[in-house]
Amino acid sequence: MRPAVVLVHGIRISATQWAPQREVLRRAGIPHRAPDLPGHGRRRGEPFTIAAARQAIEDAVSALRAEHPGAPIAVVGMSMGGYLTLNWAAWTEYPPAAVLAAGCGTQPQGSGLELYRRVARVLSRRRSGGEAVSNAMARVFLPRSGQEALLQGGVAVEVMEPALEQMGTVDTHADVASIDVPIWFVNGRWDHFRIHERRFLLAAHDGHLVIVPGAHHLVSLVRPVAFSRIMLRFLDEVERQDASGGRGS
Repeated sequence: MRPAVVLVHGIRISATQWAPQREVLRRAGIPHRAPDLPGHGRRRGEPFTIAAARQAIEDAVSALRAEHPGAPIAVVGMSMGGYLTLNWAAWTEYPPAAVLAAGCGTQPQGSGLELYRRVARVLSRRRSGGEAVSNAMARVFLPRSGQEALLQGGVAVEVMEPALEQMGTVDTHADVASIDVPIWFVNGRWDHFRIHERRFLLAAHDGHLVIVPGAHHLVSLVRPVAFSRIMLRFLDEVERQDASGGRGS
């Protein structure tokens, strides 16, 4: 049976990030949901917590299970969405069939996280300037399709600092080690969040690493065609494992 998919977006952006992949999934007839996390998109202004983010993923998964009984559930997350997907998969009582975690190959702790928080603090204190900076960077580093997908749902710069503070409580290595289902780690060749990718791969019970040439951190946006092909390969493998009686649900 074809899997159903939940797509989890990154920090400060929204579910519109997934527009290129959602079109691919629609054409393939694959059911999917892309929730907005607290403080982002249609939920902008809500407080961000790890618990609330996990619940957003849990609710989307539960809805797909109700709509498509028996379908294996796969969860795909990028950047903060990848970290949260792994954290949710380690936490939930009803694990998915498999996880694809992109752009989250560095433990979210230490000096790197603190530097990122300082940048977020500066941006959030600029009157509309933080969003303007984010929009300008999108126009420089992303193709037009990626710009449109990223910016359509708005850029919630104000959520970055509290979200990063919350992310500092996450132990991704421990999450990966406690997940029994297959994990595909997908990173751009030039992604700066790759420092611990091999460590995470070794910690995974059933891990697979894919590197996307020519891509930086926002791999699904900067190389949407390549990322979508990888996603479909991943979903084909989920379907194959489900047909052979593999793990997950």
